[in-house]
Amino acid sequence: MAGGKRLGVAIDFSPCSIKALKWALDNVVKQGDHLILVVIRPDEYNERGEMLLWETTGSPLIPLAQFSDPVVMKKYELKPEPEVIDIVTTATSQKNIEVLLKIYWGDAREKLCEAIENIPLDSITMGSRGLGTLKRAIMGSVSNYVVNNASCPVTVVKSSEQPNN
Repeated sequence: MAGGKRLGVAIDFSPCSIKALKWALDNVVKQGDHLILVVIRPDEYNERGEMLLWETTGSPLIPLAQFSDPVVMKKYELKPEPEVIDIVTTATSQKNIEVLLKIYWGDAREKLCEAIENIPLDSITMGSRGLGTLKRAIMGSVSNYVVNNASCPVTVVKSSEQPNN
């Protein structure tokens, strides 16, 4: 990947991650950059097929033309949200950027930090579900972990929804 920055967006196709993607495109991504969508799948999705090969390193970098193809995505057992495909397709033509997808399997906290190191990323943007204090204490916060452990700048885009404790 020559030229431009490598800018990551953690995406799970939820409304808060789509909001983070839109924010990154509006505020961070510039012409010539590489936008890498980082998807973390739970461990139960890596138990068969080619995914076993990528258990440690994650999938290869998947270009937009391939991750918008349902046949290709079937082998990763992933169905990208059509809205995300539309957003990044528009961005590639408007901003002259390259969009890639990288899939990891395992704990989101650890795998996002691994992605930052292994790709490597110049920065990462992620959404926050806005868990209340109690839920965050019980479940932990992926965004909090990444902010405190990442080796690059991290931007957390908060969800507009108010949490229920």
